[in-house]
Order: sequence, then structure tokens, then C-alpha cells
Amino acid sequence: MSNLFASSSADPKAAVMNQVRQEAAMTNARQLIEKLNEHCFEKCVPKPGSSLSGGESTCFTQCMEKYMATWNTVSKQYIGRIQQESARGSNNAGLF
Repeated sequence: MSNLFASSSADPKAAVMNQVRQEAAMTNARQLIEKLNEHCFEKCVPKPGSSLSGGESTCFTQCMEKYMATWNTVSKQYIGRIQQESARGSNNAGLF
């Protein structure tokens, strides 16, 4: 947080952009957790009770690990594509 305040006095636009990025990251993290819980819970816990059985716990853990790995792979590909398109756009900007 101290970096946010330090940069806000030097460059208010950068501070706002940083705050927006942080809020977007938090929103993405919340969505990931919600989807992960929704998907894995439905798959691994057919009859909710007061606690998870050993099998349910193992299933839930493995499901979360797979879901997170997939999410990371998709995110990296998406970011890479955005960066490529952004670089292409900046390279072509002088042509139009």
C-alpha cells in the first residue's frame, strides 16, 4: 500500500491504473475460487454432510489442482495473445 501512495503523489494516473489492476486481479481471484468451488464441489461431494470423507477430500483437492493448472494455462495463453496483438497494433499504428 505504501507504493500506491508514493506513486500517487508522483503520478496520479499510474496510481489509479495500479489500483484498477489490483481490483481486477481480486475480482479474477474471487471468480476463480467461486468457479472452482462450484465445479469441484458438485463433482466430488454428491451428498453434503457435516464433514468431507477421505475420498471426497482427495477428489476435491485433485479437482482444484487440475482446475488451477488449467486456469493458469488458459490465462498465460490469453495474456500472450493480448501482448502479441498489442505489439502488432503498435507496429501497424504508423501505417494507417
